[in-house]
Amino acid sequence: MDIHKPVIEKAKKGNQKAQKQLYDLYAKAMYNICYRMMNNWEDAEDLLQEIFCDVFTRLDQFRYESTFGGWLKRITINKCINEIKRRKVALELKEEIVPDALIDEEDEQYNPGFTIEHVKHAMGLLPDGYRIIFSLYLIEGYDHQEIAEILNITVSTSKSQLARAKKKVIEIINTGIINN
Repeated sequence: MDIHKPVIEKAKKGNQKAQKQLYDLYAKAMYNICYRMMNNWEDAEDLLQEIFCDVFTRLDQFRYESTFGGWLKRITINKCINEIKRRKVALELKEEIVPDALIDEEDEQYNPGFTIEHVKHAMGLLPDGYRIIFSLYLIEGYDHQEIAEILNITVSTSKSQLARAKKKVIEIINTGIINN
């Protein structure tokens, strides 16, 4: 059972205080997703407003088959991807078959001096395709099969793009492009 069910039920009936309460509960997390996907705070803010407008008009479709947060997160990610596609941003997702043996995470040169801020900044410098997969996999917790379905790519493409994104993040940090 969703812990916010009473609020959700009131919001479904058009109660504006309940809608505001849901917004307050979830806006920051959804904004962070939008920002990571869009890589621009203005676009993230605009999308966040659109998402909540859409959600409040579609609340009657929420059936408690998942948590409200999970349902909202899926809508948020889909809205971001659709916006990126609408803008015809080149996602640099190339269909490639890369054997898993070529993607060796142990070979990456990990620097224990990396901070979360270093990674966040480096992530912002990634090409859109890398950044989206990096975010969906490492931050949002989707697996490669789910990412493949969301982005309409193959699982091997998701894996290879994630490996390249990780390598690029490490390269960006190691080259000193990011300074505190």
